[in-house]
Amino acid sequence: MRQVRSSCAGALALLLAGCTVGPRYATPSTPMTDYFKEATPVDYKTAGTWRVAQPTDQVDRGKWWQIFGDPQLDTLEDQLTGANQNLKIAAARFAEARAMIRYQRASEFPTIGVGANASSLQDSDHQPYFLIPNPQPEGELRLPFDLNYEVDLWGRIRRTVSAAREEAQATAADLATVSLSLHAELARDYIELRSADAQQHLLNDTVKAYTDALRLTQNREVGGDAPESDVAQAQTQLDTTRVQDTDIGVMRAQYEHAIAVLIGKPPAAFSLPPSPLDLQPPAVPPGIPSELLQRRPDISAAERRVAEANDQIGIAKAAYYPSLSLSAVSGFEGTSPATLFGWPSLFWAVGTSLTQQLFDGGRRKAQSDAARAAYDASVASYRQTTLTAFQQVEDNLAALRILDDEARQQREAVESADKSLQLFTNLYRGGEDPYLQVIDAQTVALMNQRNDVDILRRRMEASILLVKALGGGWKATDLPTLVQSGFPRGGIVPLLQ
Repeated sequence: MRQVRSSCAGALALLLAGCTVGPRYATPSTPMTDYFKEATPVDYKTAGTWRVAQPTDQVDRGKWWQIFGDPQLDTLEDQLTGANQNLKIAAARFAEARAMIRYQRASEFPTIGVGANASSLQDSDHQPYFLIPNPQPEGELRLPFDLNYEVDLWGRIRRTVSAAREEAQATAADLATVSLSLHAELARDYIELRSADAQQHLLNDTVKAYTDALRLTQNREVGGDAPESDVAQAQTQLDTTRVQDTDIGVMRAQYEHAIAVLIGKPPAAFSLPPSPLDLQPPAVPPGIPSELLQRRPDISAAERRVAEANDQIGIAKAAYYPSLSLSAVSGFEGTSPATLFGWPSLFWAVGTSLTQQLFDGGRRKAQSDAARAAYDASVASYRQTTLTAFQQVEDNLAALRILDDEARQQREAVESADKSLQLFTNLYRGGEDPYLQVIDAQTVALMNQRNDVDILRRRMEASILLVKALGGGWKATDLPTLVQSGFPRGGIVPLLQ
């Protein structure tokens, strides 16, 4: 008898646990992982002088913008974290996804309901003769408790819970992606604004220099050593540069307004004092290619949605199998409150039902085909996301390497242009060259100086974009995980910084 009871208990446990139909999930391969199985897994095509990150690197890059060493930028980035509205939207989406886990997991438990009712009945005195007359009114009180439970024989409910959990993890990665993008956008706007400050500082100095040059031509004209045309040329050069100086204010104002919106402030309530760009691109190790798949939150989000699509295939397949439900009802029934809760008033019923859909016009087949097509699309999206990530890394590594060489060349050009301007100015003072030579030298010198500032801006932006392409300080281990003890109440616990 003990063996029989054990066998029955085991069979009942197996029945309740059921099995899970559908494909077992495996992370799909990507073109990059396939390539680096055969290639040297430590090199980017355009790595140049960039050193490769080692697995032992323990630098905390959570607040990656601190590598630029600008306290003002650090302050603005911290303000964005707590005040940006788009970031709050992404956080709310994540909270919604967490709630859906609890919603789907509720299907793993029975539902219990209660529905008290009271009724009174008075038969008609003119009812048909074959019914027993009942001239006295009748009353009835009922307090039933209903219990319903669907046995998850084929894993449909478990698949649904799993899909909700994977969607929550993907949404958490979406939140990290939005945070990374917004912080990078703020850093770029800040660099653009400081670059505008540098351009304006340069133009202010140039206006002063051109004012001195205009005074020189005026003095030479008074002394009879220069024609009036020299004064006109100097005046035109000065006026043109003043226009450029004023025009910089438009661009600066736009970037200042963009920063204000990013940190959750109206543009009218925010301003930054001018400060020319004087930063230098930091050394950012790109990391070995295989690690990039673990450092990009958008890649992790795409991979989690592949897992979710895989669960949807199992859910669609479970619809082909019968559904087993258990139900029970118990409660009290009586004619008066005084006798309602007595044992004689107790009633109960227990039952089970097994249903199987025999014909649906191809609906389940269509649903299954749609789930498989959605899975294929998710895999393709995941692979495309990885390709785009590596492209972005390669683009910015190439930009930094090339711009580094260009910056050295540009500094040499600035020095040559300044030297030429000084030579032509001295020759003009001595009356050996016309003022047109000075005008040309001034134009070339200013163009090279402005280009020098612009190259620095582009190098800084390429550094920001490289950090963004590498996932910032994010890691795949930052995805929320299940906490078994607190899961029924809290769902998942966010580990994002």
